[in-house]
Amino acid sequence: MSPTVANSPIHQFTNSLRSPHGRLLDLRRPQVMGILNLTPDSFFAGSRVASEKDLLSRAEAMLTAGAAVLDLGAYSTRPGADDVSEAEETRRLLPAVAAVRKEFPQAFLSADTFRAGVAEAAVQAGADLVNDVGGGTLDADMFATVGRLRVPYVLMHLRGTPQTMSKLTHYEDDLVLTLLRYFRDGLAALRTLGVTDVLLDPGFGFAKTAAQSHELLRRLPELQALGLPMLAALSRKKMVYGPLGLGPETALNGTTALHMVALQGGAKLLRAHDVAEAHQTIQLFANTFPMAE
Repeated sequence: MSPTVANSPIHQFTNSLRSPHGRLLDLRRPQVMGILNLTPDSFFAGSRVASEKDLLSRAEAMLTAGAAVLDLGAYSTRPGADDVSEAEETRRLLPAVAAVRKEFPQAFLSADTFRAGVAEAAVQAGADLVNDVGGGTLDADMFATVGRLRVPYVLMHLRGTPQTMSKLTHYEDDLVLTLLRYFRDGLAALRTLGVTDVLLDPGFGFAKTAAQSHELLRRLPELQALGLPMLAALSRKKMVYGPLGLGPETALNGTTALHMVALQGGAKLLRAHDVAEAHQTIQLFANTFPMAE
């Protein structure tokens, strides 16, 4: 490993994320982030929310099933998805954040967006966390915005955009070393802006083939060199159903299997469509490896 990666200062970051609204997410024990898609074209049709009533019903079910975080997204980032304007993303997202916040005032809410303006509006509407698939690369104002808002932040690895990433899967250097350097640079920039509550997301399936995503999952412990909690977003993705010759609708069992691998690799937050099953996986992991927490 490069000395500049291994020796990067990390002591300013923490495993407990504090919302600017005062809510706390403790990631010393693995938790589940439930997915609420406000888009008409998310890759898994079963995750799409059709109305406010449906949204609140699903949110309640996820919280009851053990979700520690609800992740609301209004821009589909599946490979090749159509671009959506910032105005449309805002129109979809903000009423949903406000509705869930009103109904569940203690819930820890995440805004899944790569746009700084949308992120700021969502935090003002009650979101506690910004989940940025672009890792700051798709909006130059994102890092400064989360720094000013003092909001916890998910730094994800991505190359290109959701529209181009499937063509950007060739890496000149070792895959994990590439991610370590990417995260090192992003964390250094965030630190100078006062951002201390950060999660790392390797970006499974984003500018990575299924084989590369499996390699990354296998080598997840190497990313712990940065000393930060990791988010694993594996749920029903092609890396799960592709090798099995299935589709997203029948990928729950495979997702559960890879969730256990991610937990063994050090993941602290599982982003999942199926909260109850992910929560059960964490419970069994904790029973089997009690010292891992």
